Amino acid sequence: MALAESWHLRSRSRECAATGQPFTDGQPIVTALFPDPESSGYLRKDFNVDAWKERSDEEEKPFSFWKAVYHAPVAEEKPAMHKENPEDLLRRLVEEDEDHTENVRYILAVMLERQKLLRETDTQRLPTGILRVYEHRKAGDVFIIKDPNIPLSQVDKVQEEIILLLENGGRLPVAEIEQTATEETTIAEASEPPVEQAEEKPLVSDSEEETLATQEEE
Repeated sequence: MALAESWHLRSRSRECAATGQPFTDGQPIVTALFPDPESSGYLRKDFNVDAWKERSDEEEKPFSFWKAVYHAPVAEEKPAMHKENPEDLLRRLVEEDEDHTENVRYILAVMLERQKLLRETDTQRLPTGILRVYEHRKAGDVFIIKDPNIPLSQVDKVQEEIILLLENGGRLPVAEIEQTATEETTIAEASEPPVEQAEEKPLVSDSEEETLATQEEE
């Protein structure tokens, strides 16, 4: 089941949150996530390095922060008949935040990390589970993904679901959605390993990754 927090994407700012000074292409910056006082989610703020160093101990503590490099956004035109690829699929599923796509989101993030499109910047342990923070290497967007601690025996099933999504315009047939939700509930009720055992991420098999890459190229 999805956590209570909001998982919407956090896009990179074009100016420093402290000084309002615009960033320049290639400039080192610090990206930070702060608890949102108006919701159970998080706010993203980007700072220039000097402004970050000048923050006092009395100021709000970040949930997570890391060094990054600002890249000026470049408009990319998509063809009229654009076919959803794994990155598009992850972005949409994170925004929709539906319970039955939690495992798919995690496997997609792992796959895109292996393809060097995302980089994991932080791992946070909360009472509600493990959160992995990913940053898009080019666009700078931040994805907050729950690690659902998928049993190794279920990884192939999730990869098959991803292929099915890509082959059907990013949507599962109703029967598949109901079956997936039932299976995830059964797995969760059967056994839930200690949090310490959930640190290692399952690897997407090379054969499945090649299949997904083929889907992206078509």
